[in-house]
Amino acid sequence: MSSTAILLLIAGYFGILILISFLTGKDDSNDVFFKAKRQSPWYVVAFGMIGASLSGVTFISVPGMVNGEQFAYMQGVFGFFVGYIFILTVLIPLYYKLNVTSIYQYLEQRFGFVSYKTGAFFFLLSRVTGASFRLFLVALAMQYIVFETMGVPFWLTVILSILLIWLYTNRGGIKTIVWTDTLQTLAMLVSVCVAIYLINEKLNWSYFEFLNSDAFAKKGRIFFFDDPYAKVYFWKYFIGGIFITIAMTGLDQDMMQKNLTCKNPKDAKKNIFSMASLLIIVNFIFLSLGALLFIYSDTFNVAIPILDGRPRTDLLFPEIAMNQGLGKGLAITFLIGLIAAAYSSADSALTSLTTSFSVDFLNIESKPKHVQKPLRKKVHIGVSILLIIVVLIFNMLEGNVVGNLFKFATFTYGPLLGLFVFGILTKRAIRDKYVWIIGIIAIGLTYVITLTPTYYAYSQELFAEKCTKSAWDCAALYAQQQYYNFHWEILPINGFITFLGLFAISKKH
Repeated sequence: MSSTAILLLIAGYFGILILISFLTGKDDSNDVFFKAKRQSPWYVVAFGMIGASLSGVTFISVPGMVNGEQFAYMQGVFGFFVGYIFILTVLIPLYYKLNVTSIYQYLEQRFGFVSYKTGAFFFLLSRVTGASFRLFLVALAMQYIVFETMGVPFWLTVILSILLIWLYTNRGGIKTIVWTDTLQTLAMLVSVCVAIYLINEKLNWSYFEFLNSDAFAKKGRIFFFDDPYAKVYFWKYFIGGIFITIAMTGLDQDMMQKNLTCKNPKDAKKNIFSMASLLIIVNFIFLSLGALLFIYSDTFNVAIPILDGRPRTDLLFPEIAMNQGLGKGLAITFLIGLIAAAYSSADSALTSLTTSFSVDFLNIESKPKHVQKPLRKKVHIGVSILLIIVVLIFNMLEGNVVGNLFKFATFTYGPLLGLFVFGILTKRAIRDKYVWIIGIIAIGLTYVITLTPTYYAYSQELFAEKCTKSAWDCAALYAQQQYYNFHWEILPINGFITFLGLFAISKKH
């Protein structure tokens, strides 16, 4: 596709989003921007939240993970489902009972002012980082596909991306997001299904023939129970997935703000259960695409794309979709899916960050009516500028995007997890003024734990199983694998340290 055609496609897509914004943003009051007046249909919220949960990370990076981890990610997805059950049985009733705008208002009612501000701060830190990572990933792909050849610098790509998001979220806020998320989820799923169909057709397979093939068997292993020290070990992924979901959905203003637009707790619970069930199927489809991409790459000798001198498995999907002659249909649907992936999480992050800062730090609900809306709009602009700055900083960093995203989140979401669990499971009061210190100490101790080398040696049987190549390869394998590999279990460790710290500064009522 020509650069002109791609730009026209992007313009058309954003034209639709702006139209949705116009229709949903006629009432641009704070009640609409923050809560959508709690009138959103639960099934619309559920479908839209699939796209927000997946985002550009799943669309680009999860297929790229198959090369190193096969389908190990599904172990975490099963953990996600258990985490969602906790959210719908414990957290949803709590938030609706308290009638909160920001979920961190619970912490003020339970513990006090400092706990409230500490929780809101860690959300802002977590969400700014997470949203920026996701936006960076997709902006990188857009740069690789179209803007690099046009001579557009990466910083301008990022600014234009945020500006477009600001345009269609500025008025309707969360009410607009609920409906744009639905469109974006549909675009992503159609894109992936079209890609799977066309690549299978090129390989002379049906989807089920692909699943039964020897090539898939070599890349489609899901369960890993053999090595507890490996990053892909089942219990690490599964238990980590539970806590990742509780923290990054149930304790996250971005995700819960959508749930709280449902009419009542019953609808919100139906929304969560439906989304959790569909996510299992959708993530398997994404990983299937990943296996197909690498099988296609091996079959037709497609090299892993290199950007800034580094191989990027994240970019194999755009490379095959855009540059391998599979037709304009795949190129068009991929681009639409990519754009949808970029903005399905970034737009809701921008809205939730605006909400949290306005409510949690500026106490906007207590201000005069004529001050509230102008203040919210200023915050919205400020958050947009902040996201631009952070994305440009991430462009200077190295490392796998998915790994960095979840690794950082396990540190910043840990204090939130500890605070909410302590509040829900105990009736003890705490010395509120020390909570922020406990949060920082928990993050620091967790970081030290992950840096401390934990030596172990393989059993002879396990080492013999893993070492099937030359003596040189065996030595290299042993040297690389002699330390414990931390993964998502960092989050519950962090939360537990926070919990212990809170207990240490607590007292009976």
